[in-house]
Amino acid sequence: MRKFCSLLFPLLATLALMQSCESVKAFLAKDLEEEDFTMGELYVDEYVKEVPFVPVVSEEARRSGNVNALGLERREGDNEQLYSAIQEWMGTPYKYGGTTKSGVDCSAFVGNIVRQVYKINLHRVANDMLQDVTVVSKNELREGDLVFFTNSKGRVSHVGIYLRDGMFAHSSTSRGVIISRLTDTYWSKHFHQAGRIRL
Repeated sequence: MRKFCSLLFPLLATLALMQSCESVKAFLAKDLEEEDFTMGELYVDEYVKEVPFVPVVSEEARRSGNVNALGLERREGDNEQLYSAIQEWMGTPYKYGGTTKSGVDCSAFVGNIVRQVYKINLHRVANDMLQDVTVVSKNELREGDLVFFTNSKGRVSHVGIYLRDGMFAHSSTSRGVIISRLTDTYWSKHFHQAGRIRL
């Protein structure tokens, strides 16, 4: 009997501890689920299967090496630091909630680039980044401006960094960090607004 009790007591204590841990895990999971749902409502972006845009560079520019880090023909006044910073992230896979080069979502990518190039901290979520910019029209876009897109529910859920000639860099759900064009069917349809970072 004593031997049975000595086995039973640790077993019951372990079960009680496990039950307690499960309660804590369940509580935390519920809390995280609610938070993820809220974040997800803002982040949700349809899976956009796209072909990355490949810039066309003149043979003369190619021969002379007049091409920036992203493979675009250099122009006077280009922000070389911006192009180099984006190039470091090119091909990084998309990861919802990710913030590093092993996986990054759209707003973390934009936030990292803006912090590195302009030394400014933006809000973490695409929708909240609207507070960090002054609205500009599409035809006023210039290098370094942010471009915002909505999901099928009409909520701002995606953000990218404008380059030039209708091109923008972003973390795409299907391809990770790439260059796309504002005139692409999906992005044209879901374009919300453009904004200039308040320096």
